[in-house]
Amino acid sequence: MNNPLTTLLFLAVLVASSVTHVRSDASDHRYKDGDPVPLYANKVGPFHNPSETYRYFDLPFCVPDHLREKKEALGEVLNGDRLVSAPYKLNFRDEKTSAVVCKKTLTKEEVAQFRSAIEKDYYFQMYYDDLPIWGFIGKVDKQGKTDPSEYKYFLYKHIQLDVLYNKDRVIEVSVRMDPQSLLDLTEDKEVETEFLYTVKWKETDTSFEKRMEKYSLSSSLPHHLEIHWFSIINSCVTVLLLTGFLATILMRVLKNDFVKYAQDEEAADDQEETGWKYIHGDVFRYPKFKSLFAAALGSGTQLFTLTVFIFILALVGVFYPYNRGALFTALVVIYALTSGIAGYTATSFYCQLEGKNWVRNLLLTGCLFCGPLFLTFCFLNTVAIVYSATAALPFGTIVVIVLIWTLVTSPLLVLGGIAGKNSKAEFQAPCRTTKYPREIPQLPWYRSALPQMAMAGFLPFSAIYIELYYIFASVWGHRIYTIYSILFIVFIILLIVTAFITVALTYFQLAAEDHEWWWRSFLCGGSTGLFIYAYCLYYYHARSDMSGFMQTSFFFGYMACICYGFFLMLGTVGFRASLFFIRHIYRSIKCE
Repeated sequence: MNNPLTTLLFLAVLVASSVTHVRSDASDHRYKDGDPVPLYANKVGPFHNPSETYRYFDLPFCVPDHLREKKEALGEVLNGDRLVSAPYKLNFRDEKTSAVVCKKTLTKEEVAQFRSAIEKDYYFQMYYDDLPIWGFIGKVDKQGKTDPSEYKYFLYKHIQLDVLYNKDRVIEVSVRMDPQSLLDLTEDKEVETEFLYTVKWKETDTSFEKRMEKYSLSSSLPHHLEIHWFSIINSCVTVLLLTGFLATILMRVLKNDFVKYAQDEEAADDQEETGWKYIHGDVFRYPKFKSLFAAALGSGTQLFTLTVFIFILALVGVFYPYNRGALFTALVVIYALTSGIAGYTATSFYCQLEGKNWVRNLLLTGCLFCGPLFLTFCFLNTVAIVYSATAALPFGTIVVIVLIWTLVTSPLLVLGGIAGKNSKAEFQAPCRTTKYPREIPQLPWYRSALPQMAMAGFLPFSAIYIELYYIFASVWGHRIYTIYSILFIVFIILLIVTAFITVALTYFQLAAEDHEWWWRSFLCGGSTGLFIYAYCLYYYHARSDMSGFMQTSFFFGYMACICYGFFLMLGTVGFRASLFFIRHIYRSIKCE
């Protein structure tokens, strides 16, 4: 393949598909009566703090005789999964009634540990034949009590598991905690107890292939679908109104401009020019900080490519519910493989802008997004280590990520940069640039960068904000999101609105004889990322019950990185749309 971009894109799709579409071997097992079925305990944590999770046996539960850790893929570790063998034995079609897990004497410290966990609404998560099991570890009795010191704390001693099977395969598993079998942990004293479990088996007609469907049904309920479609219709109306408004106003204004400029040329060549034609000698003057601008464009193009690939994988069904870590694996692998796109785009554009130091530009491109992400990760990983949470990455995983960066990302970035430097492409400018820049006239305050960014970001954000709630509830909560087709439509609408609003604001900027549009178009396009971050503040305080330093720092830290990524990606879209528009209008008139 002559085009290095095509080669890189092909590699990214090929490898990402192969990495993410690997289903666990355990989920395809067939069993005979009495065969052991794998049951792994995963993690515990406060229900309202999804990032704050701990190992299952950090709480003093019954520990099995032979504690065995399950080997996990990169994505599972990044997801905070730490699977270990559970203390329960659930052999295939082997029913048990009030079987004893263990008899245990809880010390004062262990009682206090359990009580603190119950107070924070701790839940546990397990996997039985790769099917998720959720449950709360205890309950707080607040009935008729107003003073928190009068609350009673109870630990569930008896877990009841109902397993559905079809012939020789496990189809569904659900868990219930016995409300009659409670252990009072209100007082600080040693307690003797017995942990029990009951297993019931029942046959079902549901096929093995459809066993994951129940987990995606929650987001496909009619009530939720109505809201999703309302979101789509709301976004489409916004797009149609905006597109219609711009198409009529902008095209009419442009038509009048073209007619006026044509008449001016016929009437008198020496007549003073006004409007956007007046600055034709400055409009293609290269921007300040062109190395940073080219790097931002390269990073934005890479992130846009990454998003498109993630959507492709989502639409072909890779990210089915509880495919542990598939999304994280895909993000790491595709980001590494698309770094060549960032290198190629940044360096070729930098060379088009007559930049000389392309090596420094390449280094800047490599660090522009990864730098802030790495610093955020270092801080948050330190916080997770202090908390002893499962979000703290093991040393081995960090080494793997560093190796991916060293052996895949960096070489591809350099290869892309060399290909970009050797592309010898020239910047296509329909008009010649004058030697000295024209002075920009004094403009009203609302034509400055910040008010323009506020206007540019509001419309694209209004087109996506309804869908944002569902995404946040999935990423920062326990809701399952599976309607990727609707999300893809919303993403397309976001791109269209961003492009159109940036083009409109760029036109009005040029009409006011302000020729410094390069950075402005990028900032206006990317400003939606700032609106999304503002929505984070609203979501945290009004729509979620998250609390504590760790959860708060994880939420705002990683959302800052995601919003920064959106800023770079949508800024690139805004600039590309504006550049296409400006080239088109200046080709349509006669420039000296």
